Order: sequence, then structure tokens, then C-alpha cells
Amino acid sequence: MSDSFLPFALPDIGDDEIAEVVDTLKSGWVTTGPKAKRFESDFAAFLGDRDLHCVAVNSATAGLHLALEALGIGPGDEVITTTHTFTATAEVVRYLGADVRLVDIDARTFNIDPAGIEAVVTQRTKAIIPVHYGGLAADMPAILDVARRHDLKVVEDAAHALPTTSGGALIGTLDSDATVFSFYANKTMTTGEGGMLVTRNASLAERARVMRLHGISRDAFDRFTAKVPSWYYEIIAPGFKYNLTDIAAALGLQQLRKVRLFQQSRQRIAAAYRGALASLPLVLPPEPLPGDMHSWHLFVVRLGDAATIGRDAFIERMFAVGIGCSVHYVPLHLQPYWRDRYGLTPEQFPASQRAYERLVSLPMYSRMSEADVARVATAAQAALAGA
Repeated sequence: MSDSFLPFALPDIGDDEIAEVVDTLKSGWVTTGPKAKRFESDFAAFLGDRDLHCVAVNSATAGLHLALEALGIGPGDEVITTTHTFTATAEVVRYLGADVRLVDIDARTFNIDPAGIEAVVTQRTKAIIPVHYGGLAADMPAILDVARRHDLKVVEDAAHALPTTSGGALIGTLDSDATVFSFYANKTMTTGEGGMLVTRNASLAERARVMRLHGISRDAFDRFTAKVPSWYYEIIAPGFKYNLTDIAAALGLQQLRKVRLFQQSRQRIAAAYRGALASLPLVLPPEPLPGDMHSWHLFVVRLGDAATIGRDAFIERMFAVGIGCSVHYVPLHLQPYWRDRYGLTPEQFPASQRAYERLVSLPMYSRMSEADVARVATAAQAALAGA
């Protein structure tokens, strides 16, 4: 192992974030309060759509769960999503007693195949959860068309997609029923743990606000800051504990101000990777459509047919010289729970299976330098050469 390890991902935290968190600690209000509300407002302003409602939550998983619950998904229903995702995308469907229908990906983009969605729609199907893989927008015009024709709800898993655009519009402002972003530690901006549910549906937003904190009819912040005694509350549903703290929101307030700069840094790194890796037996990730923006949350390469070693050996050789890599993802059809519950086999998902066997996520974060990129490229060349 090299003395200097280059990790797969690092958050980009500066003095502004530290000062905002310190201010929160000094304020005496550390759970959900004024900064969480401000973060919601600032997020809506960032997306630039006055009709949007933003609900801050403690994870994107929570946001997906709340969105589906508010849409009435329950036992007997089916929700379609991609096999090529983290389990959170699908597990929230099972929380509600509904079933998951997994669909293969487009072999070039790793995003869900709209034709595959159409092929598995049944009378039980109620919703689609597309995932914007790696920060590249899924084919939302085609997905929304399928949804309209079959009267299906659409909840976008945008955990990778800030700030990504589709047809020139920011993800979060499309005609889906809800969009959920992630602020986990390795995402394009972070609150440590956290997420944001975005919707134009006022009723959905109100239900999510109630259900994110035990089904209480009023937020604790509203009750505890009222100018008259307001200790009384009512439980109107068996809710969850999904609220975002002000400490986390403090990070988000400052990170959000920098998210376009973060994207520009990631875009420069992606371009540098393209130049440095172009001669190697690797398939590089696709660019966005003309006029659109890729968030570059991930930089995923595939070992080409000319590569003389396998994916696992490549990762081991990179690790041996101090380069952290990852794999996004071990598809759901290979995971014991999903495989066994639905009787899934690799042959049902040929594009995802082939991608999984060859893909590697290289280090990608906004603090990476040109020297870091060159180091990764040199290590990749040596690994593929068998050095």
C-alpha cells in the first residue's frame, strides 16, 4: 500500500460550513428548526420554480418512502424501477407492502430502459422510480410518456443528480410527481446524512411533512417557538422519524451555495479523465445530450474487450498502489433478498449483468487535483498492462 492513499470520494467542506455549524450550536437550536426551514426555502430558490415544495429529510431513502406513502402506494401495488441501483430505491416499496418490478438498463448510459418499463406494466402497476445513474439524466421524456399513457406516478431517485438537467431543465423541476435528492457524505453536496423531497403537489408535501415526524399535526419547531402557549399536538397518522436537524441543514445552506462550483470542478475532472484514459482499453462514460448538464457524481469506466485482466484484479491492483475505487452497483437481481423473493436470474438483465462484471468507479470528488487525476490514470495504465 502506498503511503498516500487517494480515496474514492471526499466531501468538500470549508470554513463557511464550519462557521455555519458553529453558529447553529451556539444558537441552542440543533434539531429541526429555523435553518432546516431556510434550507428548504433556499433549495426551492436554487431550482428556480415558485410552485415547488421542498421537504428536508434525514436521507434520500426517507424521502422516497415518504413520497410513495403520500401517493398511496400499498399492498397489492407494483412499482417499477431499475435493477442497477442501490437497494434503497427498491426497499422503500417493500416498506409499504407493495411489490417491485425490476427492469434492465440501457447498455450505454446505465439508466433504466424505457422500453423495459413498458414491457412490465400490469394492472397492479402504480408508479415508476427512475434513477439518474451517476448524475446523467435518465430518458425522462420517454419515461414520462409511458407514465402518462398508463396513468402511473413518477418519483425520481435523484440521489446522484444535483445539478443535472434534462431537456435544459434542472432535475427536480420536471413533470414527475416527486423528486428526491441525497446529501450523503459522497454526494455532489453533503449534509453528512440527509435528503430533500421536491414536489409541486401541495397535498403530497403536507403529508410528507406530517409523516416525517411521527404523524404529528404540527412541527416541534412551530410549537416551541410560538408566542403563546402551544403545547398541544395531535397524532393524525403512525408516522416516522425522518426529520433533518439544523446541524445538518447548516452544512446544506453553505454547500448549496457552492454546488454549481462543485459541478464545474467535477466536469473538469471528468474531462481530464477522458484525455488521460483515452488510449486505454476502457469504455468511458457517456456525455450528456447537447445542452444538458451532467452532475458527474460518479466517473464509471468499463473494462473493454481488449483488457487482459478482469474487473476484480484491476481494483486490487489500483488499491495496491493507493487508489480507492468502487463498484456501482452490485445489481439487485444478484442480491439474495431480491433474487430469492422474485426468482431473478442474470439472464433477465443482460445489460446490467454485463456492465456489472466490467465496471469500476474511479475516484471523483471536487477537491481532486490535476495531479490526482494523472496519478489515477498512470495507475490504471500500469494495472491494465499487468505491471
